[in-house]
Amino acid sequence: MLTINANTKIGEILKHHPDALEAIVSISPKFTKLRNSLLRRIMAPRTSINMACKVAGCSVNDFWEKLRPLGFKIDNSIAIDSDMIDNQEVPLEIRQISPEKLVVLDVRPVIQAGQDPLSLILNKLKEVTPGKVLKLINSFEPAPLIQLLSKKGFSYYIENVDDEQVVTYFFKTDTTEVTLKTDVEPSDDWDEKLKQYTDNLETVDVRDLEMPLPMLTILEKLDTLPPKMALYVYHKRVPVFLLPELADRKFSYRIHEITENEVHLLIFRE
Repeated sequence: MLTINANTKIGEILKHHPDALEAIVSISPKFTKLRNSLLRRIMAPRTSINMACKVAGCSVNDFWEKLRPLGFKIDNSIAIDSDMIDNQEVPLEIRQISPEKLVVLDVRPVIQAGQDPLSLILNKLKEVTPGKVLKLINSFEPAPLIQLLSKKGFSYYIENVDDEQVVTYFFKTDTTEVTLKTDVEPSDDWDEKLKQYTDNLETVDVRDLEMPLPMLTILEKLDTLPPKMALYVYHKRVPVFLLPELADRKFSYRIHEITENEVHLLIFRE
């Protein structure tokens, strides 16, 4: 049976025992959203026991109490990040914000309609000048957006309101101008690169996945991509959130736009 410690990801625990999900949910009502398969796929692989304790205000011992009877072995040699558990203070920028300084955007209707809220978010971000805060209302933690905006100098704070509502506050503490490139030119050497990897391709089709699963699915595929292989991606649009993440992970890519609603990508190591 799996040995777990404070840094073990929830997703890893769920993979190892069919009863682990309900055992964790029984620790705190905050964990009931793990029953939602979409949210579970988004959050569980990225959330450690330490992080979960912060969200729910519980202790790692609460996890040990529920998981030890299922056969999990406990490793207490890993130090518990007490700051992560105790430091739940709302940032000053959020506590002192006045209503007229809040730029509020609820993207739930847009996502439910099957549309990409990126353009809407970027337009709203233009209003977030120093001293203002974007209050983004969603049904899940917008991990790809957080990754992207963090690299652009935004700080953030997440408020889990209930199972259906997650509020993420984005704000800047400096005056650096934010530029987010959304227009990406198709690759001129697409055919040449595709031919280079003809016999070394893995494919993934994310066209029918709900956001943000396309990006997460692609990144999961890349994590296990053999060294000499390339990943061929069928997508509905150019994934602008993904592109800076690829650069950080030392991947190159080529883009081939088939139609307005279909884009193919070839992703390979630099």
